[in-house]
Amino acid sequence: MNKIISNFLSIGSGVALTLKLTFGGVFIGLLLGVLLSVLRYSGIGRSVINRIISILRGTPLMLQLTFVYFMAPSIIGFRLSLLSAGILTFGVNSSAYIAEIVRAGIESLPKGQFEAAQALEIPRFYMWKDIILPQVIVNIFPAMINEVIALLKETALIATLGGMDIMRKSQTIAAEQYDYFMPLCIAGIYYYGLVLFIEFIGRKFESCKSYA
Repeated sequence: MNKIISNFLSIGSGVALTLKLTFGGVFIGLLLGVLLSVLRYSGIGRSVINRIISILRGTPLMLQLTFVYFMAPSIIGFRLSLLSAGILTFGVNSSAYIAEIVRAGIESLPKGQFEAAQALEIPRFYMWKDIILPQVIVNIFPAMINEVIALLKETALIATLGGMDIMRKSQTIAAEQYDYFMPLCIAGIYYYGLVLFIEFIGRKFESCKSYA
């Protein structure tokens, strides 16, 4: 029992890195994803944006992570920390999927809202900020929760570069104890617990939205 408790505590110390990667990536992904969607819908650089999204969705996340971490020094002149490289990679990759989610949300709105805003001569910035995007965010909220959950599980890839997240902690303990079953089960419990927590927060927000 003491061994199990010790393993739980040791692996649990990787939760902080996992959450930093997840929510840092979601923050960057949401900003870039919304920006890409608005620009593309407005016809600004549509072909370039479509190609960027296609590349991000069509290449392995592991490849993108390795490229950013190992190639950054030769491109920008200095090495990013593992945390910075992870957040940047997960955020940019997630932005491609969020851009498609936001696109679907925008296209689900009645065209009359855009026409009415143009007829009232509402500046495009305020049209997007005050009229369109608030409705889009409400409509795509369930899909965004799914994207957060997917990103949470994808952060386990940081373990391949030595990041001491939940997965890497469990692998280290497994190698030390020559027992992979229990550490990996504990890692699974942590990931599942975090997924349940995110789903709980999502349901709370949705219930608040329904009462608003």
